[in-house]
Amino acid sequence: SFDNLKNSAMAKASNASEGMTEENQGTWDSSTQTYHGGQDWKHLDNFVEDFSVTTNGLGTPSEAMNAAVNACSKIGHYPPSDFEPALSHLSHFLWNSNDHKDLLLLGNGASELIDLVIRQAKVGKWRPGPQQTQYKEYARSALAAGFTTASHDDKSASLLCLVNPTNPTGDYWPVERIKSYIVNSCDPGSTVIVDESMQPWLGPHWRDDSLIKERKWADDLSKNSNVHVWVMTSWTKIWSCTGVRLGSVVAPTSDLTKLVKSKQVPWSVNVIALDFLSAAVRDAEYLNRTWKMTPKWNQETRDEMDTNHPDWEIYGAPFLSWLWIDTKSEKVCKEVVERAKKAGVPVRSGAPGYNLPTFFRMAVRPKEKRDVLMEALKP
Repeated sequence: SFDNLKNSAMAKASNASEGMTEENQGTWDSSTQTYHGGQDWKHLDNFVEDFSVTTNGLGTPSEAMNAAVNACSKIGHYPPSDFEPALSHLSHFLWNSNDHKDLLLLGNGASELIDLVIRQAKVGKWRPGPQQTQYKEYARSALAAGFTTASHDDKSASLLCLVNPTNPTGDYWPVERIKSYIVNSCDPGSTVIVDESMQPWLGPHWRDDSLIKERKWADDLSKNSNVHVWVMTSWTKIWSCTGVRLGSVVAPTSDLTKLVKSKQVPWSVNVIALDFLSAAVRDAEYLNRTWKMTPKWNQETRDEMDTNHPDWEIYGAPFLSWLWIDTKSEKVCKEVVERAKKAGVPVRSGAPGYNLPTFFRMAVRPKEKRDVLMEALKP
């Protein structure tokens, strides 16, 4: 009801601004929007690097960037309504074929697709995964669609949203574990969304440990058990292109693809994003460098943090593009956020949205940029 939505918005507004910087409080409407990192940079005269986001430390791939710039020459034309040829290019990137292209849908960022998939699910209760916390866009979309929030172990919930690898905590479940969790914890009629946006960082074998490859399993589960598993990906992190908005979802069946597509506004992915995607999926060298450098930066950052702040706890898989750090003190964490911002290297406080005020999340980055943050956070 309207009253329930109003009360939910007011409750969110009461604590959403905790831990935000002054600029972020002005950027986000805390009564209607869910806090997200990545806003401080534009307000900093001394900006060096954005450590508040989980994008690739290599920056945007140059060939894809050039393709996006060149796509501006098409600005006087509508984008292709079928997303081609970018859709086929992504299909080949995922499966080395077009055998499952009928299950693949592109969107204006994963956020659009999250909203669409949730709105076609049976309204009732929704539940997150069992991790400490997870990316809050699923909670936002579910509540906006009329769902109520249940505990992670409530099997009666009609919607389960998992994030794997989990942002911000950095937990990672291999594919067989997540399949077992879904099969053993979902009643018939359930919709399941598994967000694998950070999966490509796993390494060259990332597809082998991904639900994207589990097409027969997902089809059988949908048709025989009435449990429908969708695999969501935001491509803006691995290719550091958050400004263009680019996501995809793999449906369990082609009929469900059509159902969601029928509710999607036309031309939701613009020509710049589509041409960027076509170029990015061909850049194998960029991914190889990502798999080489990110674990190196991750370990170097851990080592430096352990030396400078031995009492802090560091969480997250070693292949990921960020660390989740518990300072054990709200006061200390607030000072971390303030110092980082002042030095032009903002981090993401765990207070707004996650309600974990002793934690902060920081991206892993090359040494020359990391040194600025480490200097700002010296005891």
